[in-house]
Amino acid sequence: MADNVLYGGDTMNAGQSLTQGGYTFIMQTDCNLVLYDSGRAVWASGTDGRGRNCVLRMQTDGNLVIYDGNNRAVWASNTSGPRGNFVLILQRDRNVVIYGCPRWATNTNTANSEGVLIVKSGLNDTSFTPEVVAPAADEPTNRKIAMVTNN
Repeated sequence: MADNVLYGGDTMNAGQSLTQGGYTFIMQTDCNLVLYDSGRAVWASGTDGRGRNCVLRMQTDGNLVIYDGNNRAVWASNTSGPRGNFVLILQRDRNVVIYGCPRWATNTNTANSEGVLIVKSGLNDTSFTPEVVAPAADEPTNRKIAMVTNN
């Protein structure tokens, strides 16, 4: 697990988090998954008190799931599909996104901020590498556009 990336098959235990600048995406000990912006909650799974020893798992089918200590699912992004290479990224624009084929996001991104480009190294390579993409100087500051292409 990188500072701001959770790869398919990886987990975040209670108390662990992803960070990017002033943003923190944390699996809290009360079983609530929360995105903070400089200490202020901007998104939450609403699962506080629904389990103990909860774990967040980025599954290889693209589904992001919170499991309690009894391995019972208490929340899911409901983004499962065919198995593949999926990655969850806490982006520099504050948005938390599952990439592979985009299936889920918190939609908390801020305007005119850097984005992320996911690069597959080679035709037979099964790994993805996130790269930062800065907005163009003439890009509108009030944009709300996201684009994904399959080459």
